[in-house]
Amino acid sequence: MAIQTTRATRGIATAPHALASGSALAVLREGGNALEAMIAAAATISVVYPHMNGIGGDSFWLVHEPGSPVTTIDACGPAAMAASRDWYAGRGVSEIPFRGAIAANTVAGTIAGWGLAQQLSTQRCGGRLPLSRLLADAIHYARHGHAVTHSYTQTTRAKLGEVRDQPGFAARFLHQGEVPEPGALLVQAPLAATLERIAAAGTEDFYRGELAASIADDLAALGSPVSAADLAAYRATERPPVSLAHSRGTLYNMAPPTQGMVSLAILGIADRLALPSVPADSADYVHRMVEATKQAFFMRDRYVTDPKYMTVEPQSLLTAAEMDRRAARIDLSRALPWPAPQPPADTVWMGVIDAQGRAVSFIQSIYHEFGSGIVLPGTGINWQNRGASFSLDPRVLNTLEPGRKPFHTLNPALALLADGRTMVYGTMGGEGQPQTQAAVFTRHVVYGQDLQQSVSAPRWLLGRTWGQATQSLKVESRFEPALIDALRARGHQVEVYGAWDETMGHAGALVRHAGGVLEGASDPRSDGAAAGW
Repeated sequence: MAIQTTRATRGIATAPHALASGSALAVLREGGNALEAMIAAAATISVVYPHMNGIGGDSFWLVHEPGSPVTTIDACGPAAMAASRDWYAGRGVSEIPFRGAIAANTVAGTIAGWGLAQQLSTQRCGGRLPLSRLLADAIHYARHGHAVTHSYTQTTRAKLGEVRDQPGFAARFLHQGEVPEPGALLVQAPLAATLERIAAAGTEDFYRGELAASIADDLAALGSPVSAADLAAYRATERPPVSLAHSRGTLYNMAPPTQGMVSLAILGIADRLALPSVPADSADYVHRMVEATKQAFFMRDRYVTDPKYMTVEPQSLLTAAEMDRRAARIDLSRALPWPAPQPPADTVWMGVIDAQGRAVSFIQSIYHEFGSGIVLPGTGINWQNRGASFSLDPRVLNTLEPGRKPFHTLNPALALLADGRTMVYGTMGGEGQPQTQAAVFTRHVVYGQDLQQSVSAPRWLLGRTWGQATQSLKVESRFEPALIDALRARGHQVEVYGAWDETMGHAGALVRHAGGVLEGASDPRSDGAAAGW
């Protein structure tokens, strides 16, 4: 599938749905900055790709403004104060389910993230576009309908048995009780009204206004532990990123409770495995990347949780000495035994770079497909199930505590390269997120592949991702049979998937060259586009 890299000079955006890219580009054309454009894209994609994300979920932002330190926005909501191990035990629950109101046990942070992003845009970037403009496209698509995608139809059919009977699900996501076919219009009028309310009253209303009251009443009626007090107490926060000194530049990602350090660790470890000495997309290359992934996952599973509960400083896991130590454990001719149990997830990643070089790497999620499955009747909000990742075993690292932030697979990436390029990149796909980030980065930066080629090329995935339960090494069938045989000979448990399999996630990447030329790539596995001007 030959898809060319998109090039532009005045602004560029990429998203896994073309309408979201279009919303971002329209804002850039009106003089908006990268933060404003991303708010518009985030709002649109919450409407047109609702099986993957929504305003009842969380989001994370990685932001670079030339001349200023890279910063992040943490819009991850904590567990409700009523959500304790005793609360579940009193209901006869020994393991938090993935669906239903008792899976909806954390505050949804994404709208607060939009609000903080707009505040930073105004204060630091001269942002002037009102929220009503930034949400206008999303409101239109919710009010008047948008054409559903094959991804929406296929995912809804696959998960219908789990979510059909959840309160409000059928009314919002089905048409006369049936899954809409690709191209059918999906109208979401209650969600349109909610977005109109946010546009008029501001993002604060979601947490401390009329919307908050409606949300809290509906959550309580459905049986969720999230209360009005939990909403009122929540604020998105600006935080420093974690970073990695790489041979090609400085790489950035989100700090815990996300697995952002995993993405960096894979690249840091692989940087010590002589990648340039082996051919791109060879068995030697894939083996090195998979074994680096295993070492990074070991680090994550031992240490990464809500930073208030961590026993080590996250940045200390990314030192040169630690990367050296992890790389030394890798056998270049033999796979380390696997698996280790990991969770699935569902997400969207998007990127924007404006004419001034401001760059945003952004990710927004409701965790599983359609989150908890519940839809609040007063607002049309589909609430996330991110808190289902908590354990009710007090001995486990990510055990549930009131007010604790859940572990997140989400991790947007950004790199400031030594040659003057700025790169933002990312993907959806749970366990696949850091692995695909590593593939896109190494293919483009280490091997010099065309940006679109680095996204389109055959991918692998160790462990679980959205909709998959096996822990095998999954590879797309476009890899040569000899490569697959070589991986099996080294001890990898290989499963061959489709040629352009959505299991591998929806990746994207943007690059700004030192001279100002912008490049963008979108994943052929998604419904997206890279759009520039």
